[in-house]
Order: sequence, then structure tokens, then C-alpha cells
Amino acid sequence: MTDAAGPASSGEAATFCGDAELGYLRSRTGFSPGEGLKLDEPYRLAHLPLVAPDHPGVLARQDGRSYEMGRHPSVFSAVLPIDGAALAVSQTFVALDDEMRRAPFARKIAWDILPQRADRLHATLCGTLSTGDAPAIDGAVCEALARIGPFQVELRGLFSGNVNRGRLYLRAYPQARDGANPFQAIQSAFGRQPGDLYLVGLYNLTDDLDAGETQALAALIARWWEVSLLRFEATTLWVLGSRDDLVLDAELAELLPLHAGRPGALPMQTR
Repeated sequence: MTDAAGPASSGEAATFCGDAELGYLRSRTGFSPGEGLKLDEPYRLAHLPLVAPDHPGVLARQDGRSYEMGRHPSVFSAVLPIDGAALAVSQTFVALDDEMRRAPFARKIAWDILPQRADRLHATLCGTLSTGDAPAIDGAVCEALARIGPFQVELRGLFSGNVNRGRLYLRAYPQARDGANPFQAIQSAFGRQPGDLYLVGLYNLTDDLDAGETQALAALIARWWEVSLLRFEATTLWVLGSRDDLVLDAELAELLPLHAGRPGALPMQTR
């Protein structure tokens, strides 16, 4: 896929929104001593069929939901792209990934899907803009995005949430400009309510964790909570479509610049 973010500028140091303003602390997994981590129902429906289809806990389908072994009709969203190549050479991320690979639960991570997703890492800012066909982005939206302009983003890790237990994320922290959160400005441009969780899905578990493995994960998350893994300048959004929640078959429909200029229309690609 097309890279859509540049390296962090070397000008005045950016100030980032913090945990007091965002929802990461509120939404993290509550680990309890002596207890294991059980893959929850949303994860077993949307993710587990894609990474461990023969697992007995897989939910192949569910009444009222469109999932069929982890697949669903195409959904298009506005997302912040993450440069997987830049992340892969970050010394702090390499150290985190090395610790993950040596962790007691390492055999329960779907390592094989990481290279498949390296060119489509992202944080969803506005989910479900359309289903089926790619959305037509209104000119007023493009103008509002151009007024926001490029801004700095810092990735920190690691994160396990209270929903989709089994997926492990990096956390995105936007630059605070004049007391404002530019991620929320983007959501407002699309007519969405402001959110406070901006997660980059990365690792997927293939099984429940026992008590010892869970405590190892909890300790790893605590050690890495404040660590900066990557800083970059956000210059463009993607309109990204997929028929699964891991975007294994991602369709990059459009580029939306965070600066003056028309969006870039791309031929639809099934990956």
C-alpha cells in the first residue's frame, strides 16, 4: 500500500495528549492475580476464526451479526495509516517485539499474520463510513480535513482492552494543538462524535492464557506503557475497506490529505 505518513519533523518538540484526556486507562483489561486471560466473545467471533480456525472456542457465526468465520460484507472506514517499515526499524519497537517473542505466551501469538498486515497497519478514526461500496467523500469533508493540517503522532505500547480480549494493540497519542485533539477534529469533520481510543491492532492470541502467562503479559504491558515506540507526522488519511477485522484483504479506496489539495482516487485493490 501507499505510505501516507512522514517522519517526525525536527522543529519545536510536540506536546501530546495524555492519558488524562484519552480513554486508555479506563478501557484496559483488568488483570487479576491468579486468574488467566479468556478470549472474549467478540474476539472469538471476529478474530479467532482468522488466526486459529480449528480452535474449539471459535464462534463461526452468531444471530444478528454478519460474521461468517470471521468474514463479513465490505466495510469502509477512515483510518490513520501507520508506516510499518518505519515501525519495524524503531529500536524501541524492536526491543518490545523481541520481548514478546521471548515471553511465556509467545507460542500463543499468531506470528504468521504480522507480515501479511505490515503494509496496512492503522488506527481507525471513523468506522463504517459505508458498507458494500466505497463511500463518496463530500467536498466539505475534504476542506475540513485540509484546515486541520498535518500533526505529530506518537505510538506507545502495549495495550489490552476490556473488549476484544485476545488482540494486543499499540496506542496512538495525537499532538495537542492549542488544547485541541486533532483526531477529534477529524471525527468532527466526518460528523462523528469525538472518541478517545485510537488503537493500532498488532498481535493476536490463538488461545486463552493461563494465570502465569497472564501475569507475564500484565507485567509487560506495565513496563512498556510510557515507552515511545515511534513518532511521525500524520499527513494523510486512508479510506480503507475490508471484509474482515484484520484487514487481510484490505481495499485502499482513497487518500484524504490533511492539507490543501484534492483527495487521491485509487483503483480498488483486493489484497
